[in-house]
Amino acid sequence: MLNWKEQWDMPQPLDELATDMFRTFARFEFALKAAGFHFGDGPAEPNWRSFAETIPALFNSPGDPDLKAAVDFILERPPRKQIIANGVLTWSDSVPDTDLLSDRLLIYVRRVRNNLFHGGKFNGHWFEPERSELLLRHSLVILRACINASNDLGEAFHN
Repeated sequence: MLNWKEQWDMPQPLDELATDMFRTFARFEFALKAAGFHFGDGPAEPNWRSFAETIPALFNSPGDPDLKAAVDFILERPPRKQIIANGVLTWSDSVPDTDLLSDRLLIYVRRVRNNLFHGGKFNGHWFEPERSELLLRHSLVILRACINASNDLGEAFHN
């Protein structure tokens, strides 16, 4: 009997990377809310924009070469947004409507997660596996840099 990985013909490294992305992203969203980056009483939803407003300098001229490579890749080859046009599922090169680089990058990271979670990147086989791998790796670098840039977020993420 085939195990689930053989059944889906999923490359192991990309599978592990996707799992790392889900775990890190989920913990990151929890940490945002726990650190006070939310919309107040009501549904427990993270306020990504309010967090982005606290870290604008992080991405303007990153000193860390891995972070610079991640920022450059995401900005030069951003994740596309899955849309329905004329009744057909397709991709859009939709640029986020924001004036803040940190916000734009975090919108793109969320888009990577959404495309993965909602099946836009995988349907039994990875679509564009090389690009998917780079988007996942660079998104994780950006999330981890954000965790380290905020004491409150880092504390909530790690504890």
